[in-house]
Amino acid sequence: MDETEFRARFRERCHHTLEIQVYSNAYRSKSLRPDQDKTVQMFLEVWRMRNLPEDLPEFVYANTLLEMARTLIDGREVDLSPYRPQPVSSGELRAFERIVYERRSVREWTDEPVSDEVIKHVLKAGLWAAHACNLQSIRYLVVRESSAPGLFCGSDIPGGPVHIVVLQDMRVYRANPVMPQSNQLLDAGAAAQNLVLAAHAYGLGGCWLTFTSEEMKERIRREAGLPEHYRLTTYVDVGWPDQTPFPPQRLSVEEAVFKIL
Repeated sequence: MDETEFRARFRERCHHTLEIQVYSNAYRSKSLRPDQDKTVQMFLEVWRMRNLPEDLPEFVYANTLLEMARTLIDGREVDLSPYRPQPVSSGELRAFERIVYERRSVREWTDEPVSDEVIKHVLKAGLWAAHACNLQSIRYLVVRESSAPGLFCGSDIPGGPVHIVVLQDMRVYRANPVMPQSNQLLDAGAAAQNLVLAAHAYGLGGCWLTFTSEEMKERIRREAGLPEHYRLTTYVDVGWPDQTPFPPQRLSVEEAVFKIL
């Protein structure tokens, strides 16, 4: 088993054998079975046998969960108050609503370059999207149009200054082979939604796009030298906007709700 699959299995097992149980029992002030942590302990032993760094996120998170588990096993209460989100102020709420409701697809761009720092902020937001079973399949291919002109030809807009391809490392799904493909696609969709919202928040224009053909995807794969285990799922073009489209209107909540039971 390669490192990528092992780490994915570690994340998935932490989630299903310890994380859910810890939070459920902590909420109900119940103790935990003495052997509830055995699976995570086994993975930690293998982690050390493989000499993997102990500052990687899944190792850090697993140890945090184990501390909570031991507290519950001892019959003590877990204090989750340090992790409680801070209340959102009215000003922050208005800002959030602006990002959601004023975001729109932009298809014309200025020549102003987008810095690596801004791109990194946008990419990080995509990684923090919800992801089934904490498998974390999302990877990126970032292509500046100036570096590979015409590589993305075939899309329905002029070549954006920066193309962010949402890749998925399909090796991680070996950790949960019964997961429906729809869940896999939703993982990528959640990441892409965070990307376009973050782009808008940082002042960029963004447009969520679709690969128009398998030939287009294979052309990009060849140019970037992507290995086969990376799936090109979707992509987002970003840049400094040179247009301000009228926001497309949406159905009302009343019209969209079929029924409330």
